[in-house]
Amino acid sequence: MKKQRIGIHLSTAGGVYTAAERANEVGANTFQIFSSSPRMWRPTKLATEHCDRMRELRQKYDCWPLVIHTSYLVNLCSQSEEVRAKSIAAFHGEVERALALGAEYLVLHPGSWRGLTREEGLRLAAESIKASLDGLEPHINDFHILIENTAGAEFSLGGSFEQVAELIHRLRHAAPVGACLDTCHTHVAGYDIVSAEGYEETARQIEATIGFEAVRVWHMNDAKAARGSKLDRHENIGQGTIGPEAFRRLLHDERFAHCAFIAETPVDEPGDDEKNVQALWSLARQARVPA
Repeated sequence: MKKQRIGIHLSTAGGVYTAAERANEVGANTFQIFSSSPRMWRPTKLATEHCDRMRELRQKYDCWPLVIHTSYLVNLCSQSEEVRAKSIAAFHGEVERALALGAEYLVLHPGSWRGLTREEGLRLAAESIKASLDGLEPHINDFHILIENTAGAEFSLGGSFEQVAELIHRLRHAAPVGACLDTCHTHVAGYDIVSAEGYEETARQIEATIGFEAVRVWHMNDAKAARGSKLDRHENIGQGTIGPEAFRRLLHDERFAHCAFIAETPVDEPGDDEKNVQALWSLARQARVPA
C-alpha cells in the first residue's frame, strides 16, 4: 500500500533547505514552500549548495513530494500587457527554481481576468504559461504544473472545476499539468464537501471535469467563512465551517490515495504547524467515515 503523504506549507527562513528540517520536526512527510518572496517581483537567487542540501534532506527523511507555491503577484491572464509580461518572466523563474530544487509540483493560481471576458482570460493564461516555459522544456521530467481552484471571486479564473479542467486541457501538449484542489476554496466556491451526499456529488463533478488522476495535491484548509461565500479565509483543521469529518472522509478516499495532503493553515502561536499536521494524521488513522 502506498504511504500516505501529509504535510504543511513551511517557512524557508535561514535557507530554502531548512524547510525539510522543519517538515521532519512537525511530523510531515511532504511539504510546500515559496521559492522566493511571494510579494516581490524581484526573485530570490537560490544557492546551488542549498538546492543540493534540500535534495539530501528530502531523501534522508523520505519527504516527498516537494510542492512550490507560485508568488501571489503572478497574474498570467491580466488585461495589462505590462503585468502579464512581468508575470511570464516571474513564472519562468518559478519553474527554474522548482527544477533546481527537484520539486515535483509547482502550484499556480491562474489569475484575474478583470476587464476581459472569461474566454479571453483562459486563452491568455494558457498562452502565458506556454511562453513562461520557453527554453525549459528539455529539463522538465518528473515535474508537473498544478492549476489550483480558487474561491470563486468575480473575475478569478479557476473558481469552478470546469475552468480548471479547461485550462489543463489547453496546456496538455505544452507541459505535464494537473490540478491542486483546496478544501477551503472548494467549500466557499459553493461545492458541498461537508455532508456525505454532497461530498459524493462533488467527487462526481471532479471526476467528470478534471478527473481523479489529474488531482495531485489537496490543500487541506478549514474555512472561516460559510459555504458559497467566496471568501478565502483559512482556519485550523476541524475548527471552521468545514469541520473534521470532511477531512477524515477525504483522507480515507481511495480515489485520492495518490495525492499529497498539505495544510496552509494559520500560524497564530508557536506549534500551530505541528498541531495541524498531527490533526490530519489523527484523522487519517481513525476509522473510515461511513458512506
